[in-house]
Amino acid sequence: AGYTSKLNDAVAGTALEGKSIEEILAGVSSASTAVRNNGGGFYNHNLYWSVMGPGGGGEPTGELAAAINSAFGSFADFKTQFSNSAATRFGSGWAWLVKDAYGNLDIRQTSNAGCPLRDGFTPLLTCDVWEHAYYLKYQNKRGEYLQNILKIINWEKVASRMA
Repeated sequence: AGYTSKLNDAVAGTALEGKSIEEILAGVSSASTAVRNNGGGFYNHNLYWSVMGPGGGGEPTGELAAAINSAFGSFADFKTQFSNSAATRFGSGWAWLVKDAYGNLDIRQTSNAGCPLRDGFTPLLTCDVWEHAYYLKYQNKRGEYLQNILKIINWEKVASRMA
C-alpha cells in the first residue's frame, strides 16, 4: 500500500499519470527517483506474490517447460542457476526469470527496486532477496529460503505470463 500511494503521488499531474505500471517502468529512465523506486517496489512485490501459493511447486509443463529446457538445459539446471543468481545478489534486490523480445528466457538480477521492464524484458517470475523477505523465518540462511520458495511457485501462473 505504501508503494502504491507514493507511486500515485509521484505520477500525479505528469505524463505518466493514467499509464499502466508496465508502461511507467519501461520508460522510467527519465522518471523521478520516487517513480522508479515506488513503481519498482509496487510491481516487483505484486509479481512476487502472484506467482506463488498453496498447491504450487512441482515442475512447469508445456511451452514453459520446453523454453526452460532450451535455455538452461533442464529444469534442475534452471533451479540451480536461478537460486545462484538470487544467492549472489549482493545486498537487497531481486532474481528474475525473464523473456526477451524474441521469446528467449534468461535469468537476471536487479538491485533494490530495479525491474527488468526497464531493460526491455518481460518478467515471468521473481524472487525477493531483500532480508525482510526471509529474515524472520530463515535469518541469515538465504539459501534455505531460496530452496523453499521454489517449492511454492505456481508454474501455471508463470506460464500464463509468457503469452
